[in-house]
Amino acid sequence: MISIDPSEVSVPELHGYLLGAIAPRPIAFASTIDENGDQNLAPFSFFNVFSANPPIAIFSPARRGLNNTTKHTFENVKRIPEVVINVVNHAIVQQCSLASTDYPAGTSEFEKTGLTPIASDLIRPARVKESPVQFECRVKEVIELGNEGGAGNLVVCEVVKIHIDESILDDNGKIDTKKIDLVGRCGGNWYVRANGEALFEVEKPVKRLGIGVDRIPKEIRNSKILTGNNLGQLGNIEELPDETMVNEYKLIEVADLFVDHQDDASKLEELLHMRAKDLLENNKVEEAWLTLLTFNNG
Repeated sequence: MISIDPSEVSVPELHGYLLGAIAPRPIAFASTIDENGDQNLAPFSFFNVFSANPPIAIFSPARRGLNNTTKHTFENVKRIPEVVINVVNHAIVQQCSLASTDYPAGTSEFEKTGLTPIASDLIRPARVKESPVQFECRVKEVIELGNEGGAGNLVVCEVVKIHIDESILDDNGKIDTKKIDLVGRCGGNWYVRANGEALFEVEKPVKRLGIGVDRIPKEIRNSKILTGNNLGQLGNIEELPDETMVNEYKLIEVADLFVDHQDDASKLEELLHMRAKDLLENNKVEEAWLTLLTFNNG
């Protein structure tokens, strides 16, 4: 593993390491307006949501690394402290990328990208009609992090109104991750699409107190088959299956393995761990535990 002192590498090199490692990042497609009423539209991947009460999002239009100039978005929010943060899905990612071009001040990126401006309800900047979710925001504060090229400028935004396309909602009125089809920014020219096989679920341990990896029996914890992710799944269970459940499972589900490998404990353990791993990959955590404990129970 290499170790890097940020002060000893160039800003472009450091920028590349940061963006390549801290990814994927959501994209704030920020719509602002200047004092003459000219609309500006630009994407920023230094962006996230930081509070729900009050609803706060922050993005950063950093100083240009090549010539240390500031971006029109930064200049606009300093003069007119309002912004629409439009989310970016796969359907508009190419147009979003085009909007990152350094067009001269006064140029409308709406016209350049072919995206459709629609009026906001509470603020002056326009929304992007094609974006599936649009956040009207008032800028609470702009925090300038430095004066050199590459320095960030944190635009702290309070969401005052949200617009959501009904087509991305599920039957319960919640945003459906598969339907919204978001994209994220990675390093270089790379993006990621949050859809298809790229999506997977990890159950949150918010309603239970998981036993933790430290409570997993040593023989299982030191498995050569199970991964760290597998151990994390096993540690998220609230309590271990009782001995009766384990014995019943052994007689019904894995009896053949015990019969076939009764003289080779090492092979039996390996096969049970492989079976448990497959179960965990299909999120069948309790069955995985029962499989593993049949060996531990002898």
